[in-house]
Amino acid sequence: MAQTRIDTLDLNFQGRSHAIASYLIRSGDAVILIESGPGSTLPGLQAGLAAQGLSIRDVTHVLLTHIHLDHAGAAGWLATQGAEIYVHPIGAPHMLHPEKLIASATRIYGDRMQTLWGDFLPVPENKLHVANDGEGIKIASAEFIPHNTPGHAEHHFAYQFEDIVFCGDVGGVRIPGYQYLRVPMPPPELNLERWRGSVAKLRALKSPRIAPTHFGIYADVDWQLTEVEKGLDSAARWLEQAMKDAPAIEELRESFTRWAMEEGKSAGLSEDVVKAYELANPLGMSADGLLRYWKKAVSQK
Repeated sequence: MAQTRIDTLDLNFQGRSHAIASYLIRSGDAVILIESGPGSTLPGLQAGLAAQGLSIRDVTHVLLTHIHLDHAGAAGWLATQGAEIYVHPIGAPHMLHPEKLIASATRIYGDRMQTLWGDFLPVPENKLHVANDGEGIKIASAEFIPHNTPGHAEHHFAYQFEDIVFCGDVGGVRIPGYQYLRVPMPPPELNLERWRGSVAKLRALKSPRIAPTHFGIYADVDWQLTEVEKGLDSAARWLEQAMKDAPAIEELRESFTRWAMEEGKSAGLSEDVVKAYELANPLGMSADGLLRYWKKAVSQK
C-alpha cells in the first residue's frame, strides 16, 4: 500500500525556519493539519498552504498534540474558518475557555506575548472534538490513533498514522541536518517518570518514521527515542546536583542555560543553530519546569 503524502509546512516562527511545523495530509476532500501553530504564524501557515494550492478555508480538520501556545494557538481562528479541532480530554476545557492559559502565559512573556504568540481565540463548542487514548479518528479514508503520552504535559497525545507517529514535544526537539536533540521541559506539568513511560509507549508502536513538531520527519526512530531518554536522565542528574545548594530561580536558569549551551557546543553546533534550538526550546522555560517538578515530585518522595 502506497504511503499517503505528508507535507511539512514550515511556519517560519519569528522569521526563523525549522522552529515550528504543521503537517499537512490530504485524504479525499479532507485537508488535515497536525498542529495549528500559534496565532503569530498564521501568515506562515497561509503561505505553506498556498504553496500546496490550498487556502485556510480548505482546512477541514486540525489534530493538536497538546494545547501549548506554539502548537495550538491558532486553532480557534482555524475553527472560525470551518476546521474541526481534535484535542486531548484534559486540554479541551482550555480550548473552549483559554483565559487561564492566556493569563498564565502572559505572566511568563509579559509585553512579548502578542509578538511571540499572537491571538489565542476560543474554539467554538460545536467545532471541538475530544479524542480518546487508543480510539481511532477516521477522516475520509485516513485513520489517526491518538496515544496518551504525558511527561511534557498531561494533555499530550502522539498521533499514529500509517507508518509515522506525530510525537508533538514528547519526542524532543531537533533540527534537520543535525544529529542532536533537546528535551523541552516547561512548567507546570513536567514529569520525568511519566515521560519515560511515554517514550516506552512510542517505542512499542514500532513506527518506522517519527515527526516532532520541532521539526521535521525522521527515519531514525530508535536513535531519537534513545536520545530523549538520555536527555531525561541527564536533566535528572543535573537537577539533583544543582538543587543541593537551593539556588534562586534566576541562578538556576543561568546554570541550566550554561549547561545546555555547553552540551550543544560539544555536539559541534554553530552559534546560529544553537539560537534556532533556543527559539524552539527556550532554556529558561526548562529550568522553570525542572524546578517545579523537583518541588512537586522529587522533594515529596
